[in-house]
Amino acid sequence: MFSRTIRKTCTCSRVATRSHGLNRRLAHTQAAFNFEDPLGSSKLFTEDELAIQETARSYCQEQLLPRVLDAHRSEHYDKRILEEMGELGLLGATIQGYECAGVSQVASGLITREVERVDSGYRSGMSVQSSLIMGGIYEFGSEEQKQRYLPQLAKGKLVGCFGLTEPNHGSDPGSMETIAKPHPSKKGVFLLSGSKTWITNSPISDVMMVWAKLQSTGKIRGFLVDRNRCPPGTLETPAIKNKTGLRASLTGMIQMDECPVPEENMFPTIEGLRGPFNCLNSARYGIAWGTMGALEDCIARTREYALERKQFKGNPLAKYQLVQKKLADAVTDAAYGVLAAYQVGRLKEEGKALPEMISMIKRQNCDRALINSRALQEIFGGNAVSDEYHIGRHVANLFVTQTYEGQSDIHSLILGRAITGVQAFC
Repeated sequence: MFSRTIRKTCTCSRVATRSHGLNRRLAHTQAAFNFEDPLGSSKLFTEDELAIQETARSYCQEQLLPRVLDAHRSEHYDKRILEEMGELGLLGATIQGYECAGVSQVASGLITREVERVDSGYRSGMSVQSSLIMGGIYEFGSEEQKQRYLPQLAKGKLVGCFGLTEPNHGSDPGSMETIAKPHPSKKGVFLLSGSKTWITNSPISDVMMVWAKLQSTGKIRGFLVDRNRCPPGTLETPAIKNKTGLRASLTGMIQMDECPVPEENMFPTIEGLRGPFNCLNSARYGIAWGTMGALEDCIARTREYALERKQFKGNPLAKYQLVQKKLADAVTDAAYGVLAAYQVGRLKEEGKALPEMISMIKRQNCDRALINSRALQEIFGGNAVSDEYHIGRHVANLFVTQTYEGQSDIHSLILGRAITGVQAFC
């Protein structure tokens, strides 16, 4: 179990971490500037958090990076990745108990940052499993639901997804059309009908968290739809193919036609949009960390390219002012974004983080990651269209991160409402 493994990792690595930290501090003293940690944010992390980050980074660079180009080209997501992450304890890492690691909010952000340093799609698959379905069950599920699903989801033995967005209702989930009505002849059973779309992991999911309106009251309730308990023809989860972004993750639909769900699989108390929005806030927090990892990878690859590429009398591209300005902008925004995510993470640990804070860092970090990665892409010239340089893949992915789980304009309205007290959504 990761909870044991990580404690061993943290304990055994403390001497090495201290030594590494000392060397890093000495190097920082001798060097005028460290572009990879320009504001010294790593000094804010605990030794355990640094050890967890190193565990995640080693896995991502050694196991995920070698697979990502083939996965991106073929739109293939290897289901075994979730089992590998489960073995390391990367799934539902902040959850206490249920064979989860119980790490800090900042540690979970550092994990997310390392996964998205490789690819946003890999982070999306992990975030849906961890923040949306596992987090939702942990927050709102009955004890029986937690015991039944969380340990297997934590190991990656079960795959989950989160069904809120509909074909006709993206940013307006309150207008959802999916309904749940009592079974006419079976007491304690609901029949769910409707469609959800742009659902990460749905084609391979064993359990789906679906939000639907009760036909009798119109109240929104959450249901755990267990694929193995759905009769043929009542549940379909077709994949959405030919995407231009997040091609290394699997996206699909959830189509239900009077799909029977026992009442024991309905969340017992949560009603309305507070349930799904709580889940989304947890995922949005992770996205704020993850997009910084993607931007940091863009910075490192662009810097290396600019130093090696010679143009105009044999000068490296890095010599030219426009190139340096683009790198300076990107490094600055990445440094600020990490510190902002760190601050909100510490507030989450204290129970003091507000939804508007998460909207702010999700919006800002996604926007700046997309803007800067697009600017850095220009330094590669025509080579940027080759996926072997990775920059184009990051740019395409970051457009999606800026769009999903609350498009940036929607988050600006959330912030505007908090600032002015005036609702601008309708």
